Amino acid sequence: MKIVGLFGHPVSHSLSPMMHNLAFEKMALPYRYFAFDINPDQVKQAVDSIRVLGIRGVNVTIPYKETVIPFLDAVDRSATMIGAVNTIVNDGGKLTGYNTDGQGYVMSLEEELNVNVQDLDIVILGAGGAARGIIFSLLEKNARNIALYNRNKERAEKLVAEFDKEQASKIMVIHDLEQLHKYHLIINTTPSGMYPNVNETPIDIAYVSPSHLVSDIVYNPLMTKFLKQAQTKGATIHHGLGMFIYQGAIAFELWTGQKPPVQEMYKAVQTHLIKQ
Repeated sequence: MKIVGLFGHPVSHSLSPMMHNLAFEKMALPYRYFAFDINPDQVKQAVDSIRVLGIRGVNVTIPYKETVIPFLDAVDRSATMIGAVNTIVNDGGKLTGYNTDGQGYVMSLEEELNVNVQDLDIVILGAGGAARGIIFSLLEKNARNIALYNRNKERAEKLVAEFDKEQASKIMVIHDLEQLHKYHLIINTTPSGMYPNVNETPIDIAYVSPSHLVSDIVYNPLMTKFLKQAQTKGATIHHGLGMFIYQGAIAFELWTGQKPPVQEMYKAVQTHLIKQ
């Protein structure tokens, strides 16, 4: 039996164990996924335990995505650029960190909406870590145009400056929401609307039109107020559950070398969320 798991604090709410263990059972793989609640002063010991106990790998969630990096042997390009690790793989004692969040988001977007980001002009709402990861993955996939909007303009400019010169040249910071009509896709990367703040929205819905695709990375609740409002305006919507599923699917493949049953994972997590 090979052990994989989740490092975070707290982790009792996580749906990752249910999702991954379902996939392992469906594929008859000898793996088991556990959630490990790590104390803030024991992160180094926790990472060392991956080697000592022969754990195949872990996901890393809040608040340790940055904290674990100094204790790893290698960090792949995406995680280095994003400045955060959400997956660790143990290859014979060598620990490598990856970030699958942005890639998982783009995969879910293209699969669920049947679009190609190369054909889209995209606005990102927010300038935090989630925005950074998604922008990096959109650039990797040659998204046509990327604009960044954040209420704190200086923070948006700072985020763009973190990319190399060539990448930064492909990102525009916009300060006026009146420009939204020029873009196909609006992506909310802020926590606005996430439980328990379910009545929040990242922008005024007046700027959304029927021609827009509107995506929200929040998946609890599944239908945020922003998505509900966008739907009433006639926009096509995309909720955040797919990002969670696909980032996990990429981690699953890094650990096992096999592709998981994504649709069954999706259905199980969606059913669980609807019942909550």
